[in-house]
Amino acid sequence: MAEGSEESEAREELGRLRSGIDAIDLQVLDLINQRARLAHRIGEIKRGNLYRPEREAQVLRRILEANAGPLPAAAAQHLFREIMSACLALEQPLAVAYLGPEGTFSESAARKHFGSAPTLTPYAAIDDAFRAVEAGNADYAVVPVENSTEGAIGRTLDLLLTSPLKICGEVNLRIHQNLLSTAVSLASVQRLYGHAQSLAQCHEWLNRNLAQLPRVPVASNAEGARLAAEDANSGAVAGEAAAARYGLKVLAANIEDDPNNTTRFLVLAAHDAGPSGRDKTSLICSAQNRPGAMHALLAPLAAHGVSLTRLESRPARGFGGGRWEYIFYIDVEGHQEQPTVASALEELARHAGFVKILGSYPAAAQ
Repeated sequence: MAEGSEESEAREELGRLRSGIDAIDLQVLDLINQRARLAHRIGEIKRGNLYRPEREAQVLRRILEANAGPLPAAAAQHLFREIMSACLALEQPLAVAYLGPEGTFSESAARKHFGSAPTLTPYAAIDDAFRAVEAGNADYAVVPVENSTEGAIGRTLDLLLTSPLKICGEVNLRIHQNLLSTAVSLASVQRLYGHAQSLAQCHEWLNRNLAQLPRVPVASNAEGARLAAEDANSGAVAGEAAAARYGLKVLAANIEDDPNNTTRFLVLAAHDAGPSGRDKTSLICSAQNRPGAMHALLAPLAAHGVSLTRLESRPARGFGGGRWEYIFYIDVEGHQEQPTVASALEELARHAGFVKILGSYPAAAQ
């Protein structure tokens, strides 16, 4: 009798809890629609470009600071990203170009930054993603710029030098590489496709586990996944998105050598972003060909208390540079409208042979 009573009480409690969830769901839906109406009114007042990277960054930071759980921070951020994405789409549907094909990490980065509402279009090369925005065929482009294991993406850096586009955002994406195939086991895989950088990121794991397996570099991980899907004796190194896109099984998960393997992506547009409270500024400059020139470039940053977060050199080919002359890609903390940053950049310009500000933008959440 007691056992039956306990089961009855449990059923009653489950019923109350589910009724409570149903009531909260309706409240959440009503609040989201209230938010959408407010966003719609803001759109009527502002007109023009409604997407403001700095505003979205501020909202997401406030949500993360206020989140008391048990919902994980990443889940809370994802939910509110999707809410903002859907609200913006009511007023200003966005078109986003990314380095394709479908299933690449660039697509995952674009979805992480913009949510599900925009129209995402894959392009075969980084150059094509740049050109899509320059020609007005897309509002934004998402392209890789550096990987924590393999370093800078040279083509992106070269295009930033000549393109009129600005950096308006950045995305840090943890890169988990997987060995994908339609084969029943690793022993059945006879060749392995992957982008050269991804194969390099898994170099030690592959040497330990599949040392004799031929590795075939391809244009992208997604292309490797497509090829593997067509041949049961082939495998590919790629992410989960490619596995889902091409119907492949994960034969080995997280095979990257560095568990903190991360790729940084840039969001490019015809505009940069206003101050958000935690920003970066990116620039390109060249040092004059004289002793102490490099010190002269960096000294203004130190003098004004501006932190340097990245320094990358590239040959100055095709930009008036002679043999062994270089240009420098620099990231600093802060927005170019901040007095300290503005003063440092002004002084730097007096010592540099050339300076191009690539944009100020919200720093990616860690």
